[in-house]
Amino acid sequence: MRSGNEYLFQTLAQANIDVMNGYGVKKIITICPHGYNCIKKDYPNFGGNFEVYHHTEILSQLIGQHRIKLTQSVPGTFVYHDSCFLGRYNQIYTEPRRILRSIPGLNVVEMERNLDKSFCCGAGGARMWMEEDIGERINNARTKQAIAAGADRIAVGCPFCLTMMSDGIKDNQKEETMQAWDLAELVLKAMGKEEVKPPVDVCAV
Repeated sequence: MRSGNEYLFQTLAQANIDVMNGYGVKKIITICPHGYNCIKKDYPNFGGNFEVYHHTEILSQLIGQHRIKLTQSVPGTFVYHDSCFLGRYNQIYTEPRRILRSIPGLNVVEMERNLDKSFCCGAGGARMWMEEDIGERINNARTKQAIAAGADRIAVGCPFCLTMMSDGIKDNQKEETMQAWDLAELVLKAMGKEEVKPPVDVCAV
């Protein structure tokens, strides 16, 4: 839809809604702010009325309830990048930062442009697949703000932002000293867990 193909969006949305309604789905957790915004605000127009949560909301809640225990130190200076559809479109600013500040050992800083003054990573509206003819790529400019803030880690809550920030780190030749992480990865590390691999039969499906 954001790239202009309204017919394809409506077709896919209706198909998804029919499947989820068929299974009696009431609540949906997304890892993608674009999907979060779409399912929450656009799907009701097609009969898809669900309770929608972003994974940072759920993680923040579980940490606050001590149902997720963060016992392992995660060293580094972290900055959080506010994604467009999580932040400015849905005003979810507190939960991601609460997650970061709950993790032992790490230092949290802010970029010059943060919260409602943040800006796009460069992937929104299908720009991820566009070539920049002039000027500086948005993700490179955003990465420079993280560097200027003194961060060596960029935390995100969006798969698109993760890709764009990772590319920005490479373009700024900071691969050896800087990394981009999804907040869920940080939580897993702070729990003292290794990467969880799904069972073989799940992979086969």
